[in-house]
Amino acid sequence: QVQLVESGGGLVQAGGSLRLSCAASGRAFSSSAMGWFRQAPGKERAFVAAINWSGATTRYADTVKGRFTISRDNAKNALYLQMNSLKPEDTAVYYCAARWGYSSGSSYSNEYAYWGQGTQVTVSS
Repeated sequence: QVQLVESGGGLVQAGGSLRLSCAASGRAFSSSAMGWFRQAPGKERAFVAAINWSGATTRYADTVKGRFTISRDNAKNALYLQMNSLKPEDTAVYYCAARWGYSSGSSYSNEYAYWGQGTQVTVSS
């Protein structure tokens, strides 16, 4: 059974930084692509970033490119999202997701089989 647990969310002022973490269970983590998505109130869940199994390939939504960095530590079964220059429009619940058994990341939420419970990020102006 795969479990994903996010942490690191909170309240931050515009221009500030946060680092989200996602702890994953399961031996297939190191061979699986991972992603971050977010959902703001009244909006659909949106792609933020994805990373392939090794960490060599990443992709980002245009809205976060240049400000956010996705990374992973396969030895620790951990996924990270470093968020810099945060804006009020980044306010959302952030979810990590796993494409268990697939090596390449994706921007499509329906291609991820496992999801964490989410962590709230609030950016004040």
